[in-house]
Amino acid sequence: MRTRGLVAALISMPAALRRLPARAACAAAGIVACVLAGAPAFAQPWGLQPLMHELAARKSGRARFVETKTLHMLDAPIRSSGTLRFAAPDYLEMRTVEPAPQRVVVQAGQVSLELDGRTRSFSLDAHPEIASLVDGIRSTLDGDLAGLRREYITRLRGSRRLWTLVLVPRQAAARAQVSEIDVSGSGASVLSIAVFETDGDRSLMTLHELGPP
Repeated sequence: MRTRGLVAALISMPAALRRLPARAACAAAGIVACVLAGAPAFAQPWGLQPLMHELAARKSGRARFVETKTLHMLDAPIRSSGTLRFAAPDYLEMRTVEPAPQRVVVQAGQVSLELDGRTRSFSLDAHPEIASLVDGIRSTLDGDLAGLRREYITRLRGSRRLWTLVLVPRQAAARAQVSEIDVSGSGASVLSIAVFETDGDRSLMTLHELGPP
């Protein structure tokens, strides 16, 4: 089954890889938002670079998420919820509570999925199309504008009060699956992540910051 959603991540893969890697990409994409609330504002005129500075100011965080997936093969959307966690420089975790427990962790180039009492793992090096998406999300978390632009065509619209960062994958393998990722927020807080797939499927993840565990 094709799975979509963050940073997350939230992203569809070729059929043989679709189940596990897509969940991991979803986690990477989704975790974008859990680290972005509460960063200080900068005095310079607002734009993409000041926004990235604000995102870089937060090195760890947690968020509660609710994700709604709309699939062209189903009559009704699929809803899931849980928590997201990020810790610099490279730890990403998505823990789903409903409709079924599962945990996805991305760290040091490795992805692991805990589901139905079993753990499966794979290396991002073996799947460059996933690595491209994950690295792009990490560049966002790190406030690395140069790194982000290596992986995505970027466009920022709106104002600091209400903005949307549009990310279009540069790599053909990733772009064949995902047409666009929209990260929306207000100030230094990310409010939602929308993922639009090339086949018309889409997901919307809304986020609410949590305090320290």
